[in-house]
Amino acid sequence: MINNDVLRRVRYILDFNDAQMIEVFAQADYPATVEQLHTWLRKDDDPAFVAITDIQMSLFLNGLINLKRGKREGVEAPVERRLTNNIIFMKLKIALNMQAEAILETMALSGFKISKHELSALFRKPENRQYRLCKDQILRNFLTGLQKQMRGE
Repeated sequence: MINNDVLRRVRYILDFNDAQMIEVFAQADYPATVEQLHTWLRKDDDPAFVAITDIQMSLFLNGLINLKRGKREGVEAPVERRLTNNIIFMKLKIALNMQAEAILETMALSGFKISKHELSALFRKPENRQYRLCKDQILRNFLTGLQKQMRGE
Protein backbone atom coordinates (compact mmCIF):
# COMPACT_ATOMS: atom_id res chain seq x y z
CA MET A 1 0.00 0.00 0.00
CA ILE A 2 1.03 3.58 -0.48
CA ASN A 3 2.36 5.10 2.77
CA ASN A 4 0.07 8.13 2.42
CA ASP A 5 -2.99 5.84 2.27
CA VAL A 6 -1.90 4.10 5.47
CA LEU A 7 -1.25 7.47 7.16
CA ARG A 8 -4.71 8.77 6.18
CA ARG A 9 -6.44 5.59 7.31
CA VAL A 10 -4.61 5.38 10.65
CA ARG A 11 -5.46 9.03 11.33
CA TYR A 12 -9.14 8.36 10.59
CA ILE A 13 -9.27 5.08 12.57
CA LEU A 14 -7.68 6.64 15.66
CA ASP A 15 -9.60 9.92 15.16
CA PHE A 16 -6.46 12.04 15.48
CA ASN A 17 -6.50 15.78 14.80
CA ASP A 18 -3.51 17.72 13.43
CA ALA A 19 -2.02 18.36 16.88
CA GLN A 20 -2.24 14.67 17.81
CA MET A 21 -0.60 13.66 14.51
CA ILE A 22 2.24 16.12 15.11
CA GLU A 23 2.60 14.69 18.63
CA VAL A 24 2.96 11.17 17.18
CA PHE A 25 5.86 12.38 15.03
CA ALA A 26 7.32 14.22 18.04
CA GLN A 27 7.30 10.94 20.01
CA ALA A 28 9.86 9.68 17.47
CA ASP A 29 11.82 12.97 17.65
CA TYR A 30 10.74 14.08 14.18
CA PRO A 31 9.76 17.76 13.88
CA ALA A 32 6.85 17.44 11.44
CA THR A 33 4.89 20.58 10.66
CA VAL A 34 1.17 21.04 10.06
CA GLU A 35 1.93 22.13 6.48
CA GLN A 36 3.91 18.93 5.86
CA LEU A 37 1.13 16.86 7.39
CA HIS A 38 -1.49 18.47 5.15
CA THR A 39 0.54 17.74 2.01
CA TRP A 40 0.89 14.08 3.06
CA LEU A 41 -2.84 13.74 3.78
CA ARG A 42 -4.01 15.14 0.44
CA LYS A 43 -5.48 12.85 -2.22
CA ASP A 44 -3.06 11.45 -4.77
CA ASP A 45 -4.49 13.53 -7.63
CA ASP A 46 -4.22 16.84 -5.73
CA PRO A 47 -1.44 19.08 -7.16
CA ALA A 48 -0.22 19.86 -3.62
CA PHE A 49 0.12 16.14 -2.77
CA VAL A 50 3.54 15.05 -1.49
CA ALA A 51 4.42 11.39 -0.93
CA ILE A 52 5.60 10.57 2.57
CA THR A 53 8.94 8.79 2.49
CA ASP A 54 9.54 5.36 4.00
CA ILE A 55 11.77 6.94 6.66
CA GLN A 56 9.09 9.49 7.65
CA MET A 57 6.42 6.78 7.72
CA SER A 58 8.67 4.58 9.84
CA LEU A 59 9.17 7.48 12.25
CA PHE A 60 5.39 7.97 12.41
CA LEU A 61 4.83 4.30 13.23
CA ASN A 62 7.63 4.35 15.84
CA GLY A 63 6.06 7.48 17.34
CA LEU A 64 2.68 5.72 17.44
CA ILE A 65 4.25 2.81 19.31
CA ASN A 66 5.89 5.25 21.77
CA LEU A 67 2.61 7.13 22.24
CA LYS A 68 0.43 4.05 22.74
CA ARG A 69 2.85 1.81 24.65
CA GLY A 70 5.37 4.22 26.13
CA LYS A 71 9.00 4.74 25.21
CA ARG A 72 11.20 1.71 25.63
CA GLU A 73 14.20 1.93 27.91
CA GLY A 74 17.55 1.74 26.18
CA VAL A 75 17.88 1.44 22.43
CA GLU A 76 15.30 3.19 20.25
CA ALA A 77 13.39 1.18 17.65
CA PRO A 78 15.18 1.13 14.30
CA VAL A 79 14.03 3.52 11.60
CA GLU A 80 13.59 1.46 8.46
CA ARG A 81 14.88 3.02 5.27
CA ARG A 82 12.64 0.73 3.21
CA LEU A 83 9.16 -0.11 4.46
CA THR A 84 7.15 -3.16 3.43
CA ASN A 85 3.56 -4.03 4.22
CA ASN A 86 4.93 -6.65 6.64
CA ILE A 87 6.80 -4.00 8.63
CA ILE A 88 3.82 -1.62 8.63
CA PHE A 89 1.51 -4.42 9.80
CA MET A 90 3.97 -5.45 12.54
CA LYS A 91 4.38 -1.88 13.83
CA LEU A 92 0.58 -1.36 13.91
CA LYS A 93 0.21 -4.68 15.76
CA ILE A 94 2.77 -3.54 18.35
CA ALA A 95 1.33 -0.03 18.71
CA LEU A 96 -2.19 -1.36 19.26
CA ASN A 97 -0.94 -4.17 21.51
CA MET A 98 -2.78 -6.82 19.51
CA GLN A 99 -2.27 -10.55 19.81
CA ALA A 100 -2.95 -13.02 17.01
CA GLU A 101 -6.52 -13.77 18.15
CA ALA A 102 -7.43 -10.08 18.21
CA ILE A 103 -5.96 -9.57 14.74
CA LEU A 104 -7.93 -12.54 13.39
CA GLU A 105 -11.14 -11.11 14.88
CA THR A 106 -10.36 -7.71 13.37
CA MET A 107 -9.72 -9.27 9.96
CA ALA A 108 -13.01 -11.19 10.20
CA LEU A 109 -14.88 -7.89 10.64
CA SER A 110 -13.82 -6.93 7.13
CA GLY A 111 -14.95 -10.31 5.80
CA PHE A 112 -11.39 -11.54 5.26
CA LYS A 113 -10.43 -14.96 6.61
CA ILE A 114 -6.84 -15.88 7.36
CA SER A 115 -5.48 -18.71 9.48
CA LYS A 116 -3.29 -18.23 12.52
CA HIS A 117 -0.42 -19.94 10.68
CA GLU A 118 -0.74 -17.62 7.67
CA LEU A 119 -0.80 -14.64 10.03
CA SER A 120 2.31 -15.73 11.91
CA ALA A 121 4.15 -16.16 8.57
CA LEU A 122 3.60 -12.43 7.90
CA PHE A 123 5.48 -11.49 11.07
CA ARG A 124 8.54 -13.68 10.54
CA LYS A 125 11.92 -12.43 9.39
CA PRO A 126 12.36 -12.43 5.61
CA GLU A 127 15.18 -15.01 5.88
CA ASN A 128 12.84 -17.53 7.49
CA ARG A 129 11.55 -20.18 5.09
CA GLN A 130 8.01 -19.77 6.51
CA TYR A 131 8.01 -16.01 5.76
CA ARG A 132 5.18 -14.74 3.55
CA LEU A 133 4.89 -11.38 1.87
CA CYS A 134 2.02 -9.22 3.15
CA LYS A 135 0.05 -8.17 0.09
CA ASP A 136 -1.90 -4.93 -0.12
CA GLN A 137 -5.19 -6.84 0.22
CA ILE A 138 -4.24 -8.20 3.65
CA LEU A 139 -3.11 -4.84 5.04
CA ARG A 140 -6.14 -3.09 3.53
CA ASN A 141 -8.52 -5.63 5.11
CA PHE A 142 -6.78 -5.28 8.47
CA LEU A 143 -7.21 -1.50 8.35
CA THR A 144 -10.86 -1.89 7.28
CA GLY A 145 -11.48 -4.27 10.19
CA LEU A 146 -9.80 -1.83 12.58
CA GLN A 147 -12.02 0.93 11.29
CA LYS A 148 -15.15 -1.16 11.88
CA GLN A 149 -13.88 -2.16 15.32
CA MET A 150 -12.79 1.25 16.56
CA ARG A 151 -15.24 3.54 14.80
CA GLY A 152 -18.20 1.18 14.56
CA GLU A 153 -18.59 1.59 10.80
